[in-house]
Amino acid sequence: QVHLVESGGGLVQAGGSLRLTCAASGSDFSINDMGWYRQAPGKQHELVAAITSGGNTNYADSVKGRFTISRDNAKNTVYLQMNSLKPEDTAVYYCNVKGVLVTPGRFPFGSWGQGTQVTVSS
Repeated sequence: QVHLVESGGGLVQAGGSLRLTCAASGSDFSINDMGWYRQAPGKQHELVAAITSGGNTNYADSVKGRFTISRDNAKNTVYLQMNSLKPEDTAVYYCNVKGVLVTPGRFPFGSWGQGTQVTVSS
């Protein structure tokens, strides 16, 4: 089992910055894709940014140029640097990790973080 712990959310004024962190822990696993999703009240769950094991990234159009996703494979950690925040970025942000449990055998897994609230005031 792979457990995710998120941190870094909070309240910030429009134009400000926050950095989210998600650390994976467990045993006998290998991580492939890592990503961040968000859900605002009354809105659908949406992908914010994702990064592959090779470092390829993908962003929602609404955050391109403002958010940067990165990962530290040695620490099994993914980050989301959020700059120039807007009130419409207010949401609960969830970390998602996909990979393989390597013993016994090889089994794919997907895990979600508990969510961290980001609130941007105007």
